[in-house]
Amino acid sequence: MISKDELEELIEELEKIKGRHTELVSVYVPAGLNKNVVSKQIESEKGTASNIKSKTTMKNVVDALETISRELKLYKNTPENGMAIFCGNVSEKEGQPDLKTWIIEPPKPLKTRLYRCDQVFVLEPLKEMMEVDEVYGLVVMDRKEATLGLLEGKQIKVLRKMTSGVPGKYKTGGQSAARFSRLRDQAAKEFYRRIAGSMKELYFNLKNLKGIIIGGPIPTKEEFVKEGQITASLKDKIIGMKDIGNTDESGLTDLVQASQDLLAEQEIIYEKKILENFFEKLGKNNKVAYKKPDIEKALKYGAVKTLILSKKLKKQDILDFKKKAETTSTEIEIVSTETEEGEQFYNLGGVGALLRFDI
Repeated sequence: MISKDELEELIEELEKIKGRHTELVSVYVPAGLNKNVVSKQIESEKGTASNIKSKTTMKNVVDALETISRELKLYKNTPENGMAIFCGNVSEKEGQPDLKTWIIEPPKPLKTRLYRCDQVFVLEPLKEMMEVDEVYGLVVMDRKEATLGLLEGKQIKVLRKMTSGVPGKYKTGGQSAARFSRLRDQAAKEFYRRIAGSMKELYFNLKNLKGIIIGGPIPTKEEFVKEGQITASLKDKIIGMKDIGNTDESGLTDLVQASQDLLAEQEIIYEKKILENFFEKLGKNNKVAYKKPDIEKALKYGAVKTLILSKKLKKQDILDFKKKAETTSTEIEIVSTETEEGEQFYNLGGVGALLRFDI
């Protein structure tokens, strides 16, 4: 199984490849799919490829398909996270074929099933895996309707749609109108509690939940947060509220668009907290290391709890440190230089470690 860093490097390599003709083959086998289903499709595509008018292109495509077919036969079952196979003539010289093959077992379950023959390799499903692992809870609501969802990387997922049954406003006056208004308020508060219950059910056990954003009209969303009896731990996760008119699926999209400032700020806040903790321990010389030889020694002895790397380091240095860290169950944090702390950390050397024990 390939690591995220290795996948990032491979994506960069494959992006640079341009076929002379439509003879670069991309095959995605999703997790859980019997690989024999894809093998049969590849055999079928060989028959289709025989109709290509250019004999050179036809030969290159058929050769690629035969190579993929042979590679699939080497697998007894589909790998746990699925697999992606890329094969084609990458030669830059006409008439001098150079057939190359890449087989990837991705770090996350692959959901896409795909076959395509083109002048470039299809890489979008793999690029999606490079998105951040953290997720945000999304809630858009008013007194009549609510939609709960998740923001995973750049993907918005709808989890639940709810309606309240709260009746419209009573048009006539007098005691009946006042009584009806009270009933409406009670029904709305009950709906708020139902939304809060759904939030607990859907978000409470999410390990990667980084925050919750609430959207809705003024003052309904404020009433909901105040009176909805949201679980305390989830209430602490609310990072902001935005004025949103739509409360259906499109409202989730509106909420994400309106919350770009919050989402960017959360990344910066997270990085600042990591580095503030590092510099605090460094000032006290308390279970911390920042010199490369000391960190390598600590990694060797399994003493590093959290390894911090600056994005401005050379890519190979980052990969080397990550490989060493992954063998000792070390947490890895990559920080930017967009903050004062991040710039200071890079100037210190760009590598730091919080230790489990002193060495």
